[in-house]
Amino acid sequence: MTSLTVNNQPVQYRLDPATPLLFALRDASNLTGTKFGCGTGECGACTVDIDGQAVRSCRITLAAVEGTFVTTIEGLSRDRGHPVQQAFLASNLSQCGFCIPGMVMTAAALIRANRDPSDDDIRAAMTNLCRCGVYPRLLEAVRRAARIARGDENIVPPASPDIDAGDAARAVPALAPPATPAPPQS
Repeated sequence: MTSLTVNNQPVQYRLDPATPLLFALRDASNLTGTKFGCGTGECGACTVDIDGQAVRSCRITLAAVEGTFVTTIEGLSRDRGHPVQQAFLASNLSQCGFCIPGMVMTAAALIRANRDPSDDDIRAAMTNLCRCGVYPRLLEAVRRAARIARGDENIVPPASPDIDAGDAARAVPALAPPATPAPPQS
């Protein structure tokens, strides 16, 4: 059994320790925001934060993450209030959206490590692939996220047009703590 913390919740996976973290997150925890893209670590769609570092979850096993803190896109911010989420939404970065969770996680790790990244820093960190070609807007979105994180810019993220803002922040069932059984009645 592999024990780690996922989105601030202790988790024990009863899976083969050689299982890629990606499949444990998606299949056992129903955290499907982390995407399966290439399976070789090249595309970045599966990027998660492991102890503060952006890591391609398709290339790391459960055994390798024993005892770590893992944050997925679902755990970054339930109300889309993280500076990277705000900037990506305000910059209208997403097109098909498949690569965006991995890009958000990569950008979040970058900004946590470097609060004022240069364009070269951003290009070096953001090696995620996007078949829609959002790259021209990506640099500005990451720069904007850094400004928001530093407090140099404030924006209010819009709710998705097809979802009520209150519903958007609803708890993810897979992340809800286990119910505490009621004490026996005498």
